[in-house]
Order: sequence, then structure tokens, then C-alpha cells
Amino acid sequence: MVRHITVAVAMIPMLAGCGSPQDANQPAASASASASASASAAPVNYGNATPAKTKPFKATPVASFDTPWALAFLPDRRMLVTEKPGRLWLVTATGQKQQVSGVPTVHFEGQGGLLFIAVSPTYAQNAQVYLTYSEPGEGGDGLALARATLDTSGAQPALKDLQVVWRQLPRGKGGQFGGYIAFSPDGRYLFLTSGERQRFTPAQDPDQALGKILRLTLDGKPAPGNPGAGKTGSTTVGIIDPPENTGAAAKAPVRKATMPAPNLTPAETWSTGHRNPYGLAFDAEGRLWETEMGPQGGDELNLIEPGRNYGWPLVSYGKNYDDTPIASPASDPRFQKPALYWNPIIAPAGLAFYYGSMFPQWRGSAFVGGLASTALIRIAFDGTTPREAERWDMGARIRAVMAGPDGALWLLEDGSDGRLLRLTADRAG
Repeated sequence: MVRHITVAVAMIPMLAGCGSPQDANQPAASASASASASASAAPVNYGNATPAKTKPFKATPVASFDTPWALAFLPDRRMLVTEKPGRLWLVTATGQKQQVSGVPTVHFEGQGGLLFIAVSPTYAQNAQVYLTYSEPGEGGDGLALARATLDTSGAQPALKDLQVVWRQLPRGKGGQFGGYIAFSPDGRYLFLTSGERQRFTPAQDPDQALGKILRLTLDGKPAPGNPGAGKTGSTTVGIIDPPENTGAAAKAPVRKATMPAPNLTPAETWSTGHRNPYGLAFDAEGRLWETEMGPQGGDELNLIEPGRNYGWPLVSYGKNYDDTPIASPASDPRFQKPALYWNPIIAPAGLAFYYGSMFPQWRGSAFVGGLASTALIRIAFDGTTPREAERWDMGARIRAVMAGPDGALWLLEDGSDGRLLRLTADRAG
């Protein structure tokens, strides 16, 4: 069943960032001024901006793509790779590519397009995969979650019986879709990141899906046991009038309007107060972690717990784009502080835990791709306390990182000629 989710209908203009106008964050250089102010309040530490001089791996190009966004491994070790303009590829480990037909129509503009791809926990029984994308329609576009069957029996692989199981309604303008998927360790539930679409205040509105992490059944319904289970949202929601200065969006006037149908968002919400969640993964202990882009500074790694509020846009270790300050997360006990944050920013994209055999020294570490930082970052953990352990300059914006079934790390570079890279344990020098 498609869930109809109510969101604010007035829009805030697009913001540039992440070293690119397509990702809302700031170039690394612009965050340096806020680093010293935030460092003293760091909850754990705030990263290490100095890349290692040597790389303990060899990076082998496997294939190239037009603005790739995500990859997922099939049980036979082939991969599915999305391209933002709306193409999906079936790719072998040696780089042979077949385009997959049956992909839904996407709105490819700015940060929108074909986004995440995930293989269902039930793939062995039904060959189902999940896609997220910016779905065009009346009033603009919105994040959509679709499920389809991958048919590889013919000359050309195809998605069949595609069904949208969740969508953001009404549609509108703005970037910061989120769109990352993670399945619970038992395979019963799907977690979906929903960005706040550059609209600020909806992240704190319990009656809107924006700025939230949602916990759904595999059919896209609210999962039982969610913090808001058994509740329905109000039909009266705030409509944000864009302020004259987008940096002060939290102060924008709010009008009230009655929407025509009840809102089911509270029953779907797992956590709230997120800006642009661009990474989601479980560790071996079943803990859920998320990477999130801050504004000017304050990129975050969060340990996600049910019912917690992570503070955006009321608190952040960054500041607004007009340089107005934002309260520190440490200043308000209502909000969950990040486990780790970055100033200057890294512009995180993707999050993967590693438990393979090719790099035994890294078992239990997490890896994050960096867009503005053009880096691959390793995060080590002492229980639930993370620290940035190593950073390698990859010479390109890293859009995605995955731990492969072969024990290698696999990366996607961002851009019109973004490469798929396989990282093996051979020393690069």
C-alpha cells in the first residue's frame, strides 16, 4: 500500500554545497572558520583532515558510469549500479555492463534522480529489489520507494511488476532527498532515510515525513513497534513561508492549513530531526548508524535509536549559510548529540561496515565516502564511541562505498565519468 505523507508545500530556495551545487553542504575551505568554535564542544572528536601518505590498498578501475549514485551486490556477486539520470546497470566483477529496462521515470535535476538500490532480504525467494528516486508529478517531485522483480532470464535484464510502496506527498521543490535504505538484521523491516528537502522546520514536525528515518515493513507500511505506533498525525499542518534570508529559515513565519486526509507519519517514524541523511547501515551488534550532511560545518555520524530527536534545524555543530549561528547540540538535553562530527566537513556519502577477510586489520571498522573531501575515511570504534582512524585522498568525489562479498572494498566516484573502483589489499605505494 502506498502511504500518503503530508509535507509543507512552500519551498525554500536551493542551496549550493558539498563542493558541488548538486549536494547541499559547503566546500571544505568555507568551514574552517567554524572549526575552532566547535572543537571545544566536540562530543568525542571531530575527525582528522590530514590524509595518510600511503594507501594500504590498490584501487583498480572496473567500469565507468554517468553520474553513478549507488551499488548493490546480488547473491551471484554481480552488481546493480544506479545512475542519477535514470539508468540502472547490471555489472560483473570484471566490468561487463548490461542496461536494465523497466526503470521508473525520475526527475533528474540538482540532487534528484535515480538514487539508491538495495537487494531485498527475500531475494533468493522472489528476486525483488528496492529503488529510491525523485518521482515527478504535480507540484514538483518527491522521494519515492519502489519494489520490483529483477528478471535476468532474457537477453536484457529487466525490472518487472514495479510498485511504489511509499512516497512523499504532496510533491514540491528542493533537494536533500536522503533515500538510503537499510534492512534490519532479521530481514523483517526496511529503514528509509527521508531528507528535509531544504525546508528546515519539517524535520521537527511530527506530522511530516521529512527529516526523519522511517521504519517500514517490506511492503512499505508502518512497522509494528515503532515509537509512534497506534497514533495518527493531525490533519492541520504548518505551511512554511520562505523567509527573505534562507539562513534564518527556522524563523520563517508559519501559516496553518488543513489537509484533506489524515497523516500516518508518526506511525512510520523511527527517529527525527535529520537534515540530509546520506548513509545508513547496521553494525554486527545490530546497532543502526547514519551519516548526515550538516550546513556550514557539522557533518555527523549518529547512532540511531528509536524515538530520539537529533536536533536539526534547532541545533548543529555547523552554522547557517548566512553565517548566523546555530545552537550547539550540547546546549539542549532534548536532542541527541552526534557520536562524531566533522569541522571542516567531509560531505559524507555512503556508509559501510567491514567484516571481510581481505583486510583483517579493519574488521569492525566503518567506511564513509567523502564528496567535498574527495576521500575515503575509516572509522574505528571503542564500543559505541567512534573516531576517525584513517583518511585517504582518492583524488575524486566518492559517492558510494560498499564491502563486497569478495572481501574487497568497492567505491563509486561521483561525476559524469565516475568510475567503479575495487580496492584490494595490494599496497599502492
